[in-house]
Amino acid sequence: MATTSHFTFSFILPRLSPPRHDHPHHLNKLLSIQVQSRLSLRTTATRALGSDSLGDFGARDPFPAELESGFADKVLGNVDTEHKILIPNASALSLAQQDCSPVSPLQKPMSVDDAQKLLKKVIGWRLLEEEGGLKLQCLWKLRDFKCGVELVNRIYKVVEATGHFPNLHLEQPNEVRAELWTSSIGGLSMNDFIVAAKIDEIKTSDLVPRKRIWA
Repeated sequence: MATTSHFTFSFILPRLSPPRHDHPHHLNKLLSIQVQSRLSLRTTATRALGSDSLGDFGARDPFPAELESGFADKVLGNVDTEHKILIPNASALSLAQQDCSPVSPLQKPMSVDDAQKLLKKVIGWRLLEEEGGLKLQCLWKLRDFKCGVELVNRIYKVVEATGHFPNLHLEQPNEVRAELWTSSIGGLSMNDFIVAAKIDEIKTSDLVPRKRIWA
């Protein structure tokens, strides 16, 4: 059987004499006591809430008028908002991230204007206008012949998976020259710039001549 307990608290308040309205000093003293009592109650309530000094700042429930206006439906990110994830196409990717594609012999070679625009996306390459058509050329000056052999090997490892190979020339004493073009169309294609961009990502800092440091 449940038992109900009753607790009774008794408070003894000090007896105050009735205010004397005919004495201004007594009236001011009474007002001061009332103000101090209110401040004391407010301080006690603040301490009961904890040490958070933010008070009433934070989230609140919406007012009835706000609910009737349907304001939540107009907020960005609402549950009914349509979210789309866009997957970048090949044109949005860097050249080095793209793959080479088969080139039809009937395809026209790239124009000089288009080649000049793509030339800004590769480093160290220049255009050659020859009788056979446009070509891309890059030249590396290395520390020695052995470093040239190492660079040729690194280039081969990078372009092997593309199936589009440059002409590589290892020249004495310390130079490597690479030329790119698509022979089947007699000029440049997008594949040439893709391979050039992939070659640009090859590390060569350990192969180039060391800079002299003067004391």
